[in-house]
Amino acid sequence: MTGGHRSKLSRRTFAKAVAAMPLVTLLPRRASAAEFDYKLATGQDPTHPNNLRMQEALNRIREKSSGKLDIKLFPANQLGSDTDLLGQVRNGGIEFQLLSTSILAVFVPVAGILNTAYAFTDYNVVWNALDGGLGHYVQSEIEKSRLVSGFRIWDNGFRQITSGTRDIRSPEDLRGFKIRVPQAPMLTSFFSAMGASPAPLNFNEVYTSLQTKVIEGQENPLAIIATAKLYEVQKFCAMSGHSWDGYWPLANRRAWDALPADLRQLVITEFDKSSADQRADVAELSTSLRAVLTKNGMDLHEVDREAFRAALAKTSYYRDWKAKYGDEAWNRLEESSGKLAI
Repeated sequence: MTGGHRSKLSRRTFAKAVAAMPLVTLLPRRASAAEFDYKLATGQDPTHPNNLRMQEALNRIREKSSGKLDIKLFPANQLGSDTDLLGQVRNGGIEFQLLSTSILAVFVPVAGILNTAYAFTDYNVVWNALDGGLGHYVQSEIEKSRLVSGFRIWDNGFRQITSGTRDIRSPEDLRGFKIRVPQAPMLTSFFSAMGASPAPLNFNEVYTSLQTKVIEGQENPLAIIATAKLYEVQKFCAMSGHSWDGYWPLANRRAWDALPADLRQLVITEFDKSSADQRADVAELSTSLRAVLTKNGMDLHEVDREAFRAALAKTSYYRDWKAKYGDEAWNRLEESSGKLAI
């Protein structure tokens, strides 16, 4: 046989061999295909520090895991209301959620202790408690459920009262005031004790409810008030600082356990790094956003917080919650806050 004939037979043989090969061996695996493809949901606007800093963490996780773990961010309640999302992360419909303690308290009641009215005077007291004994205690209670919470808590900020109908300057101004609160027993209890009429609503209903005057006001940290553009439907903002709130990063237990140990540690490291960045962002915004909200037509003013706390102390609020949470949890709170129950 000539060399040319042998070459022709070789090509034909090769073509037959290729045709017989399984298709999967011919198609290279996409470089972007992740071994673990997870979702993380939040309730805040995409411009909120929660989402900006969380996206940075997710980018670092994807890069440092060489694409093995790809967690996609879904902000602004795209996948459901906060309470819907909590149900989804519990049953595994989504793998991660960044959820405020006030909402988490519906499922893990002791998480609401962080929202105790006038327990924290400033951020030094907050982080001493939350990165210390109180925070560890609450995390241990969360871990008893189908949730994982072994991450540093993120900052929501001190909550302030806004209104479109009346100017809240004293405790007496709250009487009969119809105010939206999250579905959080601690906050509902506070406003009820102060004589207001709290209306629990999911946050995705708040703007419309304020616009149509179904409710008179709401309460949230300045970062939420600004990013949700509540200044468009609210005139006054009383800097009551009545409660502090944070966000727990939560993970579905089964999805978390499915990750190799090195990926779990990577998630903890990067979430906690972004937590530190986010805390600094929110602390800065608590000052800078005053000018932004004022420029957008809001009337911001300080109130006598001691007058509000004194009015609250005359009610059974602190005694009732101490009885509900128990001595161990309450003692951990008072290690940082000082004596609350009278």
